[in-house]
Amino acid sequence: MHLTPPQLDAAIVAMRTVLPLQYPADAIMRRFFRENPMLGGQDRAFIAETVFGILRHRFFLESLTNGITPRALVLAYLAKFQGMNLRELAPLVSETESKWLAEIKGSKPDVLPLVIQAEFPAWVVEKLQHGMPDSDILDLGLSLQQPAPLDLRVNTILAKRAEVLETLAQEGIEAQATPYSPCGIRLIGKPAINRHALFLSGKIEVQDEGSQLLGYLLAPKRGEMVVDFCAGAGGKSLLLGALMNSKGRLYAFDVSEKRLSNLKPRFKRSGLSNLHTQRIADENDSKIKRLSGKIDRVLVDAPCSGLGTLRRNPDLKWRQSAQSIEELKAKQAAILSAAASLLKPGGRLVYATCSFLPEENQAVIGDFLTTHPQFTVLNCAELLSQQKIPLDTGEFLQLSPRLHQTDGFFAAALTRAETAETAKTDHKSEPVSETETV
Repeated sequence: MHLTPPQLDAAIVAMRTVLPLQYPADAIMRRFFRENPMLGGQDRAFIAETVFGILRHRFFLESLTNGITPRALVLAYLAKFQGMNLRELAPLVSETESKWLAEIKGSKPDVLPLVIQAEFPAWVVEKLQHGMPDSDILDLGLSLQQPAPLDLRVNTILAKRAEVLETLAQEGIEAQATPYSPCGIRLIGKPAINRHALFLSGKIEVQDEGSQLLGYLLAPKRGEMVVDFCAGAGGKSLLLGALMNSKGRLYAFDVSEKRLSNLKPRFKRSGLSNLHTQRIADENDSKIKRLSGKIDRVLVDAPCSGLGTLRRNPDLKWRQSAQSIEELKAKQAAILSAAASLLKPGGRLVYATCSFLPEENQAVIGDFLTTHPQFTVLNCAELLSQQKIPLDTGEFLQLSPRLHQTDGFFAAALTRAETAETAKTDHKSEPVSETETV
């Protein structure tokens, strides 16, 4: 593209607006675009790509720039990562900047320290080094510096994947079936899918393939009672409802009224009738206690550092800290314990995070099993194999952008021991009264 002075200025202003990182970068950018309505679609795309690109490569860029101003970051990013040649930039920069950009063009990142090459804060590298060689940390870091593809989930209540792929192909939108999720589609490029008829009619939702696999790991059946314990805006709730073929009862719990209200238009489009949203005050809410021991399957997509989503949310590196991980671990343990109390004997619970830090994952599960001996771990590879999903990452599901082209996800599947009494009976879900509410 031919870069104009107004585009460069707008990108610098946007970068300056985002950089304190007191709030999520995507929220700041949405507000920035609202406040600058004169920017065209091409300008917005350029500015957003530049800002998020800088956040992905910020450690490297800051190691090269003297006086780390938003202007220096934007120019260094365009020269080094967007491949803009110095002739294109010459009319927009001073002579001093031009010399400095020539040096940046020739710089070699592979001689820099691991924290800069991997684009991880020192505290993250330190935590990973307890169980991971430096070469693997670097591979993980490099994979998280790439932009994420746009994945869709086909709503199997309303459409089939083959039919959606055919529609997209007819419209010239390049797409392919995801390798693992039976209802996933990966788009080539970033078309404005939220205005597409398939989206507006509820036939597709935007959802990372890794997130979709959590639903298949839980594998809810028609007629069961199921809880999505930390439902958020409800993407996984909608998937669970579709896997249940809208039969049975599905509760979507969350502490945020705002997040649950964002689910309402999606629920309306989905064609589901078995989803019941419920705001809870916290994991000890009386609404949860009333369902104790009655639920067949529980999904706990726990609040976490989100570091597995750095391709989409690179600002999280600066918005999390070693201290915030400690606070999250306590919250994760409390939520897992409360969610587990819902489960019937013989029921299944899936605990998941979008983090690659062992202390948010294996350590939380290990501590839980020590204090809850009635629970045992199920093998995730075997559970996925039962769903005809050829993905074996061992006992736990551990997804990474480098190996699986998904966000970084961890999941553990647990089951509650059946008592002697329940083991004698054919373990089927009890019929659920439509009048039963929490």
